[in-house]
Amino acid sequence: MTPAPDLEALEAARSRACRLTPDLALADVDEGAAWVCERGIVTITPDCALPSLFAACHEPPYRPGSRGFGLWPRTKYPWAVELTAHPGIHGLKIHRGKRVLISDAVAAVLDPLCRAALAAAADSLLLAHLRSAGPSLVDDLLVELGLSSAALRRMREPLERTGAVVARSVTLPARTGGHRHTSELRLWTQAETPVPDANVSPEDALDDVLVAGVRAAVLAPQDEVARWFSWPVPHGTVERLVAESRIEAYSSMSPALVGTKPHASK
Repeated sequence: MTPAPDLEALEAARSRACRLTPDLALADVDEGAAWVCERGIVTITPDCALPSLFAACHEPPYRPGSRGFGLWPRTKYPWAVELTAHPGIHGLKIHRGKRVLISDAVAAVLDPLCRAALAAAADSLLLAHLRSAGPSLVDDLLVELGLSSAALRRMREPLERTGAVVARSVTLPARTGGHRHTSELRLWTQAETPVPDANVSPEDALDDVLVAGVRAAVLAPQDEVARWFSWPVPHGTVERLVAESRIEAYSSMSPALVGTKPHASK
C-alpha cells in the first residue's frame, strides 16, 4: 500500500494534467488534439473523474441557464466532432453509451474487447449488412434495411456501447440549401485503428483499459473506476490492479482514491 500522500500535491497534479483551471484552457483544436493524445481517454462533458474536453475549454456556455447542448462551450462546441478527424483520435460511445475521445494507444488496448463484442453479436442484421456493404450512411441503412429511425437506433446503440460499431459524423448538402448532419456507421474492424497485440485476451484488455482510465484521470475515487465503461467489471478487479501495482491506492483518503503519476503513459 502506498503511504498516505500529500492530497494537495496529488490534486495539483491532476489539475495540471486535466487542465482544470482557466489558465490551462485549451487554446485551439490542435492543442486539444495533442491533449487528447497525451491523456489517452477524454470525455466530452464532465461527468466523472476522467478528463473532460469541455471542462478543459473553460468557455462560457452557448446558452447560459439552459440544458443539454445549450451548456456546451459557446464557440468550442464543434471540437467534440472536429477532433475525431485528427490523426490518432477516435470517437467511441464506450462510456456507458456516452462518447469519449481516445488516442491510438488506447484504441489498440480496446481492440480485443471490440472484436469480442463483434463476435458476440454475429447474428445482428446491422453487422451483417455492414460486413457486406462496408461503411454506410444512416440514411442509406434506413432504406436498405427497411427500418424506422427508432428501430435502427435500438439496433445500433448496444453495438456502439461496446465498440463493435463506430459512428462518424458526416455533413451533407440539404435539399433546401445549406447542410445537414448525419452519421456513417462502420464495424470496428473497418475503422482506422492501430494494429494491436493479437495475444491479449478481452479480460486482460479490460484491465488495461481501466489502468489507462486511471492514468488519464491521475486521481479518481476507487469505487468509480469500475463504472466508467460499458463492459461489466468483475468484483475485486480494481483491488487486484492495486495489488499488482498497476495503479496506486490511497486508502487513508475518504473516499478511497486510486491514481498514477501524471506523466505515466501506456
